[in-house]
Amino acid sequence: MTYRPGSPNVHVTGRRIVATLLDSLVLSCFIPATNGQDGTSGFDLTTLSAGGSLSLGLLAVLYYTLLEGLTGRTLGKLVTGIRVVDARSGGKPGLLAGLVRTLLRLIDGLVGYLVAMIVVVNSENRRRLGDMAAKTLVVRA
Repeated sequence: MTYRPGSPNVHVTGRRIVATLLDSLVLSCFIPATNGQDGTSGFDLTTLSAGGSLSLGLLAVLYYTLLEGLTGRTLGKLVTGIRVVDARSGGKPGLLAGLVRTLLRLIDGLVGYLVAMIVVVNSENRRRLGDMAAKTLVVRA
């Protein structure tokens, strides 16, 4: 589905928060599969060398990049009725935009996504840093 630039409903901040929580829940299901051999959590810094945290991080990059880039939606966005679109065309963002959005989550996600929240509520078109860099919008589906 394509949106006419200039008319999309970008007032979806609450839905974005719920979608982020749902996506985190989805990704947390993969923690046991990415645990180190000693059974420690994939989030433990000591498992980074064993590949646990690195595997989970790579999985998260693939999850967001592929789903948002190719379909405009993660599972969380699907459930909450929102999608990512290219700001210029209103179409699907593409893999490069999906990757840019995902990589900027490192900054947007600081302090429990507080950075993203502050930027979104104070920016035109409710965009976080990842959206601005990737030239995307999050809109009602």
